[in-house]
Amino acid sequence: MIGQESLEVQRKVQLILKVLSESPEPLGARIISRELSNYGVDLSERAVRYHLKLMDERGLTRLVGREGRLITERGDDDLKNALVVDRIGFVIHRIQVLAFRTTFDPLKASGDIVTNISLFPAKRFKEALKAMQPVFKAGLCVSDRVAAAKEGQRLGHIIVPPGKVGLATVCSITTHGVLLKAGIPMGSRFGGILEMRQARPYRFTELITYEGSTLDPFEIFISGGMTSVSEAARTGGGRVLANLRDMPAQCRGMAQELIARLEECGIRGTLILGEAGSPVCEIPVGLDQAGVVLLGGLNPVAAAVEAGIPADNTAMAGILEYNNLFPFSDLV
Repeated sequence: MIGQESLEVQRKVQLILKVLSESPEPLGARIISRELSNYGVDLSERAVRYHLKLMDERGLTRLVGREGRLITERGDDDLKNALVVDRIGFVIHRIQVLAFRTTFDPLKASGDIVTNISLFPAKRFKEALKAMQPVFKAGLCVSDRVAAAKEGQRLGHIIVPPGKVGLATVCSITTHGVLLKAGIPMGSRFGGILEMRQARPYRFTELITYEGSTLDPFEIFISGGMTSVSEAARTGGGRVLANLRDMPAQCRGMAQELIARLEECGIRGTLILGEAGSPVCEIPVGLDQAGVVLLGGLNPVAAAVEAGIPADNTAMAGILEYNNLFPFSDLV
């Protein structure tokens, strides 16, 4: 029992360190408690203070001002060296939590959606916008709605650091969440590289399973230079970020209606809604399942990275109200 409690405490400490690592400014227990809910952890403000006191004693965090904490170098090392077994399944768990927290209503075109957040050098942000513009125009994104913030401003739970500009893009989990809230169970199988031919999806060339991954597949593919999103936007042929999900085949009709409503609201990331038991992009699905291929929300950012513009990406960063976003064209 003591060992189980110790492991549970360790995991909570790791999540608190992760929240602190994403903020350049000190965070108090109230904000940390709220951000932990993004990971499906219900920890009261009082409980967070208790853990922070222990973490201060271990040198993982330090008190700044009256209540705010910053992660220390030791805490950063502890976070990076966390046992891999504790991080297996982290991505799939994050997907499930954020899908559940999605409240977007396609009939009202309002509610909370899931976003990715990318940080660009402020001096090169105009270059990044120029590189991303053809991708948004070609529709190789979940939505053309974005949010932006300058240094010192908050974008979701992330405070934009000095010298940076933050950009939030709509994440494909938004579609997952809307279908889930309508009673359609969705399975998240793979994040991958999808080959496009003549502006149409052809086949997956690389896949990483969400179930066993400790890192987000799209962050890996972008940093590894494995995409050619700009080429796909320009010529109709190239490698883009996409994921494969599935659902019970009997839900297909209802899903088709909801996807059509989402498209009317400007959320158009669904490439394929497969037939029962039929492979999608050369990937087999169960006999009683229908495969769904969704574009990755980070495709525009991938195009900027292809152009040599660095970006620090946080896929599945959190929740934003849809009406706080605006068309990408307003930025340009």
